[in-house]
Amino acid sequence: MYRLILNLIPKSLVAHFKQLFIYGNIKKDPERTIVFMLTETIIFSLLLAFGVNLLYNFSFIIILFASLIVFGFIMYFSIVMKVDKKTQVIEDYLPDVLQLMSSNLRSGLTLDRALFLSTREEFGVLKDEINLVGKQITAGKSISEALWDMTKRVRSKTFEKSVLLIISGLKSGGELASLIEETASDLVQKKIVDKKVRTNVNLYVIFIFIAIGFGAPLLFGISSYLIGILTNIFSKVDIPDTSEIELPFQISSTVNLKPEFVMQFSLLFLIVTVILGSLVLGLITKGKEKYGIRYIIPLLISSIGLFFFVRIIINNLLGGILNIA
Repeated sequence: MYRLILNLIPKSLVAHFKQLFIYGNIKKDPERTIVFMLTETIIFSLLLAFGVNLLYNFSFIIILFASLIVFGFIMYFSIVMKVDKKTQVIEDYLPDVLQLMSSNLRSGLTLDRALFLSTREEFGVLKDEINLVGKQITAGKSISEALWDMTKRVRSKTFEKSVLLIISGLKSGGELASLIEETASDLVQKKIVDKKVRTNVNLYVIFIFIAIGFGAPLLFGISSYLIGILTNIFSKVDIPDTSEIELPFQISSTVNLKPEFVMQFSLLFLIVTVILGSLVLGLITKGKEKYGIRYIIPLLISSIGLFFFVRIIINNLLGGILNIA
């Protein structure tokens, strides 16, 4: 059964997941994990689609298709976040390792010894990667090959370029200690610039948070309720069919806009706004849209909760006066 399901999955997708498992330092069997995730996604989607169809009479196919996309995306994103966490740790400690390497090289150590003595316990996964390089060199692999293999286990352009500089300096026979020291200095400067940029865009982050979590649900809550009031009022107005005054426009007492449609449109618009706004927040704060996915659930809860809260408050204030629920 396991092999049958695995054969139905495209080979390119399986290869992509295998590489993600290497990047994320995930020790589980990638093939079995993929099959388990796919089976779990299908079961959850079927249960959700059946429940929603039974309770609210929504289209089973649409709910099933949307659930497959959402649950599949959540599963995939959980793996990608582990990859990014490893990448972030390595990029944070890389300047410290390079500076220690440069000091060790200036003290007269060889490159492999300088690299091994640059590790610290607090470096985490970067220490593990350097130790693996040491085992490969001990097994007979050259320093250049072992260092380049390390870039295949880390998804980071910054790390790859730094290793490539070290390999180039090693092959050219130049002043490797100075090259590594300058590289470390550039990485530190880059981190400082990134922090300044994030500080400057905090105002935009606050504005987006207020617009998504407070402004949009407040306005939609008020407007959707007022549309219900106007619809109810116009439906009770008796406009005569004939009039002695000829007007350039025609007045009709029939209102085609239904409050249910307004509610559905408002909720759909809020959901889309939260999703897009969260991706923008991730792009502004971290430089990548995927980091904003963590904001989607909290903003959805606060936005939709405030939307219904505003409607309840207005209904308590005006519902008795206008006799509208």
